[in-house]
Amino acid sequence: MPAAVTRPWFLVVVAAAFWACILYVRISVHTVAPSDVSRSGDPCRGRHVYVHELPPRFNADMLSGCAKLGEPLLHPEQVSNAGLGEPLLHPDQVDGEAGSGALTNSSGLYATQQFGLDAIFHARMRRYECLTNDSSAAAVVFVPFYAGFEFSLHQWGYDEATRDAASRDLARWLKSRPEWRRAGGRDHFLVAGRTAWDFQRDTINISVWGTNLLLLDAVRNMTVLVIESSTSVIGSGSDVAVPYPTYFHPRTDADVLDWQRRIRSADRPWLMSFVGAPRPREWQSIRPDIIAQCAASSACRHLGCANGEKQCHTPGEIMRLFRSSTFCLQPRGDSATRRSAFDAMVAGCVPVFFHPRSAYLQYKWHLPTDHARYSVFIPEDDVRAGNVSIEETLRRIPPAAVREMQEEVVRIMPGLVYADPRYSLETVKDAFDLAVEGVLNKVAETRSAELLGGGVARHASSQDNTISSK
Repeated sequence: MPAAVTRPWFLVVVAAAFWACILYVRISVHTVAPSDVSRSGDPCRGRHVYVHELPPRFNADMLSGCAKLGEPLLHPEQVSNAGLGEPLLHPDQVDGEAGSGALTNSSGLYATQQFGLDAIFHARMRRYECLTNDSSAAAVVFVPFYAGFEFSLHQWGYDEATRDAASRDLARWLKSRPEWRRAGGRDHFLVAGRTAWDFQRDTINISVWGTNLLLLDAVRNMTVLVIESSTSVIGSGSDVAVPYPTYFHPRTDADVLDWQRRIRSADRPWLMSFVGAPRPREWQSIRPDIIAQCAASSACRHLGCANGEKQCHTPGEIMRLFRSSTFCLQPRGDSATRRSAFDAMVAGCVPVFFHPRSAYLQYKWHLPTDHARYSVFIPEDDVRAGNVSIEETLRRIPPAAVREMQEEVVRIMPGLVYADPRYSLETVKDAFDLAVEGVLNKVAETRSAELLGGGVARHASSQDNTISSK
């Protein structure tokens, strides 16, 4: 009988010890989470980043090679000024095409290339407040490989082996480092400033397009920041979507506040607008339907790109239209997402999406999870079938609801822009800050799951990170 009594008590003690260990691990992990306030007073506790000093062939040499890029959309002047491109006139002062007067970057406006994020992010990281030279003290490791520029350098006129060479060499270099052996790369991240599809050649089954960067075993362990993620389609992956670079790059908190004031008070005579070409050869595209509805409405303006028209490539024209529109129509482009959606929101225009993957299944660290707070959704199937009038749909939204959406767009705007890398914001969080914070939280969650015996955690984070104060 005593033995029968002792055994249950033994099991109780073992169970209590087990849960005590679990609680200890949770508390230990929680104390180094980047979102916590450190009792030691160190604002960088849990936020230190170690940056690899890569051989220049993986980044700096690519910038000098821009002049010979096969892609006509990326030239040396487009990656000047720390990746921002050439400065522009302020929209309030532009009278004609950008460049018609003396250019000044005092307004924070630049002709930024949509695929220039590799250089912009690296330049911002150089001024990150919690850098460390001690990799053992770092929460995460940044790998400044310019994957997007590498794509452009070797996409056209090269075989698959040449297109994959730099990615494979990078993987070998990383795996030879002591920093890699600490966590098998799960605390590493890099920026590939294009869509994920450009780095998944074998997944999309188009042998002439892209590299296999995201399919390499080493890179699968890392976090890769792209401007459009594939995980919502293929169900898994290491890529996370961050905003496209826009034309606005503030230097100071005052620049951000002034811009918010301007777009909040802007006169918006157009109910809706669309910037883009019709894409008639793409049978699934609803752009011809949108353009037709816009042409039939006196409340809509279309800025075209076809037949030699170049307005949609002129930043001044684009920003003036977005700042004078209440709603900006954002159908799918070459892929599900568009840089135009971010330009529109930065201008204070409420985006109208037609497919969930254009925003709602992307940008989890930068956009509100309640999509109705800042945007309108109209299913593209309804537009394609002719069952919906876009204008009537938008006019049915109560004016108070429209004002609330506009205010939400103004509120989240700071987190959608990348500040000028040569300066530092004080209290405002930009897209870079939210991205780094997201990576830190993701890695902390992974470590927590591993310490608790749960293996590598899925890195989805449901929290709404749109607060724009540091």
